[in-house]
Amino acid sequence: MKENRRERLDDLYRHYARPLYYYLYKMSGSKETAEDLTQETFVRATVSLSFYQQEDVRAWLFKVARNAYLDEWRKRQRRKKIPFADYLFSRDEMTSPYGLPEDAALQKETKENVEDLLGCLPEQYRSILYLREYESFSYNEIEEALDLSENQVKVKLHRARKKLAQLADEQWREKHD
Repeated sequence: MKENRRERLDDLYRHYARPLYYYLYKMSGSKETAEDLTQETFVRATVSLSFYQQEDVRAWLFKVARNAYLDEWRKRQRRKKIPFADYLFSRDEMTSPYGLPEDAALQKETKENVEDLLGCLPEQYRSILYLREYESFSYNEIEEALDLSENQVKVKLHRARKKLAQLADEQWREKHD
């Protein structure tokens, strides 16, 4: 491997391994699967880096990661194993030591409710919301990462938010009826 290429891969790994891991963890619900898929993402990136010519490496890496996740999910589907845990998102996050404990508990509960609702969304809605809201991807980056046009990004993001709000409304009605 040429030294320049090795340095480029090292830089990519240092900058993007952690965000890719968190994305894959949120998608799969498993730390082990996220670790494996993060490594798989960089293996695939190593193979195809010389063919990649565009400027936005971050969106491209997230696209590679999403494809690795989808491949893994399809493998598990064929074996009739569902890769999603009952709870897709981590519940062991630390709360801030500042402010009232009641506020921290309420914020944590709200965040958990949103994450539970995200788990009920189809994969493409989860992906687009995660990339936009958690990773702060621009529309152009989402276009590239998910192979969509600008209009498709806007429509799917709108539909994902609408579906999330609908699920939240249904959950609220169930609790208050």
